[in-house]
Amino acid sequence: MEAVVGGVDSPHEPDDLPDGLLVAGPDGKVLVFNAAAARITGIDAAGALGRDFRDVLPLHDAEGRDWWKCLEPYEGLVTRVRHPERSLYMTGGTELLVTAGYRRDEDGRVVRFTVSLRDAAHRARQERDRADLVSTVAHELRSPLTSVKGFTATLLAKWTRFNDDQKRVMLETVNADADRVTRLITELLDVSRIEAGRLEMHRQVVDLAEEVRKIIAGRIAAGDPEDRFRFEVRGEFPELWLDPDKIDQIVGNLVENAVRHGAGTVTIVMEPDAHKEGAAVSVRDEGEGIPPEAAQRVFRQFWRGPGGNRRGGTGLGLYIVKGLVEAHGGTITVRRAPGGGAEFRFTVPAGGPDYQS
Repeated sequence: MEAVVGGVDSPHEPDDLPDGLLVAGPDGKVLVFNAAAARITGIDAAGALGRDFRDVLPLHDAEGRDWWKCLEPYEGLVTRVRHPERSLYMTGGTELLVTAGYRRDEDGRVVRFTVSLRDAAHRARQERDRADLVSTVAHELRSPLTSVKGFTATLLAKWTRFNDDQKRVMLETVNADADRVTRLITELLDVSRIEAGRLEMHRQVVDLAEEVRKIIAGRIAAGDPEDRFRFEVRGEFPELWLDPDKIDQIVGNLVENAVRHGAGTVTIVMEPDAHKEGAAVSVRDEGEGIPPEAAQRVFRQFWRGPGGNRRGGTGLGLYIVKGLVEAHGGTITVRRAPGGGAEFRFTVPAGGPDYQS
């Protein structure tokens, strides 16, 4: 059956739609009540079919007025095409965001009445998360920008009073803070693209083992001891079509996380994915690990580990890593490493130039 959305035929199956959908026919009897509508309202989908939509989904406004009596969908002006989203309530008090649309015959009679439902609580959580994101990033930006402004103003006002070594230290600090601002803005853009589903993938054949070696070499060049890292490659791999920049970001972030929050040797293991053609990469440390009860939260925005230690980060890194892995069509999990500590393991399929996750 084709669903009717806002009076227009949709080629999608109703249960494929992310929003709740109720469609009533010319007699007001329910023709479609999809899985999302059942989940959002708690109403049995099978029991809804064939019943009057007003009995299936009684709704009232904030003043307690019966919305269907106010609206009279099958009466009223024949020029009505749709109703904009508004907040309504079920009998038990559950708040829904409701939109409605009509399909009419040539005489103006309603032949399809379509109601779209969204979970108001979920929308509120999204808005709180967005507000938290703006607040967090604004807070993180304030410190480096204050530093940059302070040092540049001092140099401009008192340039001749400083020797070359003092100027170099101040300029190096400005440079480091500018890099931090750039990193924060990049994280913000990544989060925005992940939430909007607009991550662009530029796939090409990637030597994943070589990419891991480059990340380790970069850490050593930046001052980490060489014996802090161990890299193991096990087995043979198919040709991997990946986005090299995003793979570098994934591996680099996981290694950074292991170095900063873990302890001991950071072991990276690359092996074939046992479940589907592709590769699996594990990044292990020897620190305290992640409590089992926190394992489901580590990939959420703003997660910073036990005690909420900020340690100079926004808490967005692992959230972004998960989004980048899933954009490749892979998965990522966290568990206790064999020798203690935390183990982050992600998989990526071999894919191809036109692979769609």
